[in-house]
Amino acid sequence: MTAQHFETPLVVIGPTASGKSALALAVAQQTNAEIVSADAMAVYRGMDIGTAKPSIEERRLVPHHLVDVAEPADDFTVSLFKELVDEALADIAARGRPAVLVGGTGLYVRAIIDDLTLPGQFPEAAAEIEKEPDTHALWRRLEGLDPAAATKMEPTNRRRIVRALEVCVGSGKPFSSFGPGLEAYPTVPFVQVGIEIDRTVMDERINARYDAQMVAGFLDEVRQVNAHPVGRTASQALGYRELMAHLAGEVDLATALDEAKTRTRRFARRQQRWFRRDPRITWFPNDADDLVEQVVDHWKNGGTVAQEVRDSSS
Repeated sequence: MTAQHFETPLVVIGPTASGKSALALAVAQQTNAEIVSADAMAVYRGMDIGTAKPSIEERRLVPHHLVDVAEPADDFTVSLFKELVDEALADIAARGRPAVLVGGTGLYVRAIIDDLTLPGQFPEAAAEIEKEPDTHALWRRLEGLDPAAATKMEPTNRRRIVRALEVCVGSGKPFSSFGPGLEAYPTVPFVQVGIEIDRTVMDERINARYDAQMVAGFLDEVRQVNAHPVGRTASQALGYRELMAHLAGEVDLATALDEAKTRTRRFARRQQRWFRRDPRITWFPNDADDLVEQVVDHWKNGGTVAQEVRDSSS
């Protein structure tokens, strides 16, 4: 198939361990496409095993963008991500190649899909907010300033809460006021497909992947990452936070691994709920024998099923 059939980028979405990266790779190989990662943690160099980052061999087979573009010490922002992805998509299009965007970081995907207007950085406000050690107290503060934003965040998610408060305080506007709003789903120049997976199967895959990652040297990788400065974003990565706590002597290894598995399973459920709200995504079962062919045909036809879903939901 030639690139002319795939002028609109494809977006492959799904929860962690659903098989979206393997699907994106297979589709890209069939269509001569390049892959753009929309994984908030795959951007960090040295964080390879725990992020299930594409291997060197996979990156030789298909060019990947937005992988290994930052150090763990960097606080890589959604704004910077959007800027780099826009550049990558323009570069791919200029060379006449199709693009496949793949990831499970919901806000990162929406920032690209819906061209969100993102708030700036307010370091002085962030520094003042960070002085409060009680994350629940910060969430209550956010609830007073921007109830709409607070209801969309876990009261324990310090990174997101601090960022929302930083914008509220620094800009003088509610964090939830930026962009067209995540509740709007306009027509966009992307074809979006999602991978459906049974929750029991997903849980089993998550547990098995952690076990395999430990055998592959995940703990040593975390030890190496931890030997250098680690920013607040990278330090919250699934699995890394728990193993860092173990290396600090706070918990034993079995407990840390159990906590990592539990937090990842909960995260995967939140991913499913987030993506399910978007009527523009066409869903395919992860165990379909002809999954790759179905997705390629769907992309080639311009996502007509997704258009039907939009029409029926309006």
